[in-house]
Amino acid sequence: MRAPALIALFALLASLAACSKQSTEGYPTLLPMDEILTDQPLTPDPAPELEARADALRTRADAMRSQ
Repeated sequence: MRAPALIALFALLASLAACSKQSTEGYPTLLPMDEILTDQPLTPDPAPELEARADALRTRADAMRSQ
């Protein structure tokens, strides 16, 4: 009964050790909260592009419904 518990503990410790050796180069840089929570508009404004994509999706959905 102790052997499976020891094997599970060893596997857990080995997986934690393997996870700690990964690099963090692929992660984005963190921003200060003051920059995230600001009321400044985004530059450039993403609204026109998002509205165009939404219109295209609505048109596609209407076309699929009418088939």
